[in-house]
Amino acid sequence: MPKIKVITDSTGYITRGYAEKENVTIVPLNYVFGEETGKEPFPGEFDEFYNKLSTTKLFPSTSQPAAGEFLDAFNKAFEEGYDEIIAIVLSSKLSGTYNSAVLAKNMLENKMITIVDSQMAASNLRFLVEDAVKMAKEGKTSREIENHLNYKKMNMHVYLTTETLEYLSRGGRLSAVQATVGNLLNIKPIIELNNGELKLLEKLRGKNKALSAIIDKVPSNVEKIGVCHVLDVEDARKLKSKLEEMFPNAIITIDELGPVVGAHLGPKGIGVCFY
Repeated sequence: MPKIKVITDSTGYITRGYAEKENVTIVPLNYVFGEETGKEPFPGEFDEFYNKLSTTKLFPSTSQPAAGEFLDAFNKAFEEGYDEIIAIVLSSKLSGTYNSAVLAKNMLENKMITIVDSQMAASNLRFLVEDAVKMAKEGKTSREIENHLNYKKMNMHVYLTTETLEYLSRGGRLSAVQATVGNLLNIKPIIELNNGELKLLEKLRGKNKALSAIIDKVPSNVEKIGVCHVLDVEDARKLKSKLEEMFPNAIITIDELGPVVGAHLGPKGIGVCFY
């Protein structure tokens, strides 16, 4: 039975504890914030970044890991005695991370490396990684794991909303005028991750209406839900409680969104990932 190593990037927001326990390697994305350059940290380590985001008019830029970082991770895995690697990464339509991983794979032509474009991010990327880890432990082949992940990602959904339109404006997704008018009217967007791309689905007045509309999109046969948030634990807990009442058979977690995804929503951004 081949020994399979699972590698992913930082936008699944997998905890440091899980990564260490299951020996999952996390290749972090990068951000540049004014004069500060950093790598996306683990959940529980985001406060400093968001405090800066809240107190400055600067907006961070983000970038994929270099191919060399994936190459180092791949080489280390083989040195540790793994026979094969499965790397599951952020949607290729949101980042060049997938391309970096493929470049690194091509530098190791004789090695068994599978790169999966999750077409997802946040909790849904984490769910795929968790499945891969479980299946590898069960002795499934890399082909079986890849086929499972590619099927499963087609049934995953992400819906998010924001407290303010300011950060979508800073990130260039809305004009300053649109953001100002929208904030005055208490407009809350519903953003969907569909087919690997973020799209504005609809605009509603008031956060409660936006969250109700998001809840309505969760199907009755849902299996797993990640309540994702940016510095909004209180609302995340309320949303989780409401979802637990409606979907008692689902596994529901509360997950933090890190800088790469969360900066575009800003503090108090919230939503759900599910399948």
